[in-house]
Amino acid sequence: MGTLSKILCLLLLCCAMAAAQGTLKYKDPKQPLGARIRDLMNRMTLEEKIGQMVQIERSVATPEVMKKYFIGSVLSGGGSVPAQKATPETWVNMVNQIQKGSLSTRLGIPMIYGIDAVHGHNNVYGATIFPHNVGLGVTRDPNLLKRIGEATALEVRATGIPYVFAPCIAVCRDPRWGRCYESYSEDYRIVQQMTEIIPGLQGDLPTKRRGVPFVGGKTKVAACAKHFVGDGGTVRGIDENNTVINEQGLFGIHMPAYYNAVNKGVATIMVSYSAWNGLRMHANKELVTGFLKNKLKFRGFVISDWQGIDRITTPPHLNYSYSVYAGISAGIDMIMVPFNYTEFIDEINSQIQKKLIPISRIDDAVKRILRVKFTMGLFEEPLADLSFANQLGSKEHRELAREAVRKSLVLLKNGKTGAKPLLPLPKKTGKILVAGTHADNLAYQCGGWTITWQGLNGNDVTIGTTILTAVKNTVAPTTQVVYSQNPDANFVQSGKFDYAIVVVGEPPYAEMFGDSTNLTISEPGPSTIKNVCGSVKCVVVVVSGRPVVIQPYVSTIDALVAAWLPGTEGQGVADTLFGDYGFTGKLARTWFKSVKQLPMNVGDRSYDPLYPFGFGLTTKPYKL
Repeated sequence: MGTLSKILCLLLLCCAMAAAQGTLKYKDPKQPLGARIRDLMNRMTLEEKIGQMVQIERSVATPEVMKKYFIGSVLSGGGSVPAQKATPETWVNMVNQIQKGSLSTRLGIPMIYGIDAVHGHNNVYGATIFPHNVGLGVTRDPNLLKRIGEATALEVRATGIPYVFAPCIAVCRDPRWGRCYESYSEDYRIVQQMTEIIPGLQGDLPTKRRGVPFVGGKTKVAACAKHFVGDGGTVRGIDENNTVINEQGLFGIHMPAYYNAVNKGVATIMVSYSAWNGLRMHANKELVTGFLKNKLKFRGFVISDWQGIDRITTPPHLNYSYSVYAGISAGIDMIMVPFNYTEFIDEINSQIQKKLIPISRIDDAVKRILRVKFTMGLFEEPLADLSFANQLGSKEHRELAREAVRKSLVLLKNGKTGAKPLLPLPKKTGKILVAGTHADNLAYQCGGWTITWQGLNGNDVTIGTTILTAVKNTVAPTTQVVYSQNPDANFVQSGKFDYAIVVVGEPPYAEMFGDSTNLTISEPGPSTIKNVCGSVKCVVVVVSGRPVVIQPYVSTIDALVAAWLPGTEGQGVADTLFGDYGFTGKLARTWFKSVKQLPMNVGDRSYDPLYPFGFGLTTKPYKL
C-alpha cells in the first residue's frame, strides 16, 4: 500500500471515529429518553456511576474535584453564597466554573446545581422574598401559588441555577415545631391545593404519565417535594424527631400531598430527618422504595437531606458504614453528603465490592438522576448565561409578592365589643404612632431562610419595604407618622395620637433553632402592646411563623392582624390596613389559647381555640 493510500485510510478512519463520536446516542436530543439513558449507562464505569449519586457543597466543589470524582450535583447550603450581596453575574460565573469541571470529564455528564428557594430565591441579595408558606396557605389560592412558582423559577435561573429544594409539603400538626412556617396548613387538603406551585416551578406536565419527572426548559427549574414523610407530625413538634402515628394517620394526613406532587411530575423528592414510629425515614425502605417508587410509580430521583444518612444514627455519624448501607438500601438515589465526599465514595465502593449493595440499586439511582438531567435539557444547555438577570427582584415579581402579602393577612379582631370597627384606617388624620420591634426591620419581616439559614436582623439585608416605610408611603402627605420602637406609657399618653400601629412578633429562626415550648411574642413586644394600647386606639400586627400566645393582650387591643412572615413587600400590609384592598384571609392553622392545649388541630375531639381554623374577618376596600 502506497503512502497516499495509507494517508487516505487514516483520514477515513479519523472521519469514521469523528462520525461515531458525533452520533453518540446519549448526546442526541432526537433519541428517545430511554435510549439515551441506556446508551450513557452502558458507557459508565462504576466510579462514574457512584459520582452521579454524590451531592457536595459549593465551598468544596472545585472544577478539579468535579472532574476527579465525577460529582453529579452541587448545592448551596443556607446562606452559602459566592460573595456577600453577589450579583447574578457572580452567581452565573461560579455555577459555570463548577460545571466546566463536570463537562471536562470523559463522558461530559453535567452536574445539577440545587439551592433552597423556599420563599422566593431567598439566599440571593435583591431577590423577591415572598411570604413564607404559613401565610400562603391562608390564601387558599392555587393560581397564586402557581404564579409564585413561575416567578421564583425565573429568579433562580437569573443566577444560573436549575434546581430548587422546594416546595415543603409538610403538614405541621404542632406549632411548637421550628419549621411550622414552612408548612402551608395543619389541613392536608390545603397543602394538596398548594402543590400547584410545582407546575409553576417546573412547567405544566404535557403528558398524563403519572410519576414521570418534567421540567419545561430554561425558564423553569426542577422542584423537590419535601420532607418525605411525616416531618410535620413529630412528638411535641420537636424537629427531626419521631412521628408516632398509625398507618391510617400517616397516609391520611401526611401522605396525600405527595400523590399530587408525583402526579404533577415533581422531579425530585427529599427524605425527612424524622422517624416514623422509631424508624428513621432515611432508612425506611418500605416507604421510600416500596411505596414511593413502586406503588406511586415515582420516576424522578430521591435525595437525602443535608447529612441525612449520617443522622440515621444517634449521635450522627456514629456508624457511617451502617448509615450508607441503610440509606442506599432504603432507596435514596442522591446523597447530600455535603463535605466528606471521599469518605462516602470509599464506603459505598467498598460495600459494592463486598456485594452488600447490589449493582442493580446503583443502576436504579443513576438511571433516575440521568432521567431528570436529560428531561430538563441539561445535556443540551449545561452552561448558564445572563439572559434572565433582569428577572431578579423585578417589579412584576415584587407586585406579585405584594398581592400575596395582602391575601395572606388574617384579620382576627376589628373593634372592641360594641365599638365601631377600627379598620380600615383613615389615611388622612393628624398624627399616628407606629411602634414595635418588627415595624422597621426587613429581616424580621422575612424570617428564617432569608439571606442566611437562620435569618438576620435589620434593614441592610436585602432590598424591600418595611411596614413602617409602607405606612409612610400610604398615608396622606399631611398625616404625621411618629415611629418609636418601644415607647413608654407617658410618651404615648402625651403624644396626642389619633391611633397607633404596633408591629411585634417572633425573631427569625430556622429548623431546630425555632423549636419552642412557650410560643411567646419576643420582648419587649408585650410591654409595647400594653404601653400603647392602654392609651390610644391601636391595631396590633403580629409578624410570626405560627400562632403565638396573644390571648392575654386581646382585650386591650382594638384590632388584631396576623401577618405571618410577609417577606420583602411590606407594602401589602399597608395596602390592607388602609383599605386600598379588603381583608380576605382565613386561618389555615388553629390559633390556640394556651400552649397547654397543644397539639390541637381542627377536627380534634377537644377543640377549644382562641380563633378556629378557617376564621378571618373581612373588610371592604374604600371606594375611590
